[in-house]
Amino acid sequence: MLATEDKENVKLIFVGDKVRQQLQRLFGKNILMHFSDIGKKPPTFNDAATVAKNIIDCGYNYDQGVLIFNKFRSVVSYKTTQIPIFSLDAINSAKKISVYDSLDDDVVKSYQEFSLACLIYYAMKENATSEQSSRMTAMDSASKNAGEMIDKLTLTFNRTRQAVITRELIEIISGASAL
Repeated sequence: MLATEDKENVKLIFVGDKVRQQLQRLFGKNILMHFSDIGKKPPTFNDAATVAKNIIDCGYNYDQGVLIFNKFRSVVSYKTTQIPIFSLDAINSAKKISVYDSLDDDVVKSYQEFSLACLIYYAMKENATSEQSSRMTAMDSASKNAGEMIDKLTLTFNRTRQAVITRELIEIISGASAL
């Protein structure tokens, strides 16, 4: 997205420290805000509402936006997914908005805030699920590797112990036959 478009008109908002650390060096000038306290604990709707409120109240007017997150597919895989985010002007100019009888600006603004909070909450939950799945897979692999290592060490220990016993028996038998 940043490679094909005018980088000056693109702003980034990060939720969590890992993504900010990875992209700050390349796109440091494009960072509008980041939330570092969110994502350390399981996500709540209150966290998503806080992020949505700060995005809407930041004063940056945007035409379009994209929410990028990891979507859980299975225990061993996830897919990076994009969801569009619409500005207040885009919602007001939508074709189907005229279906509703009387919509004042407060109702549309509330809809935008709630819709954005719901999308962010969905993305946070999917991302947390993908992360937890990756951790479980990594721990399972580590447990299997540790089990294999223990088996190899046990086998080596038993062979060494048996070699020592055999050598002692040979020494005893050699000593007895010398007498």
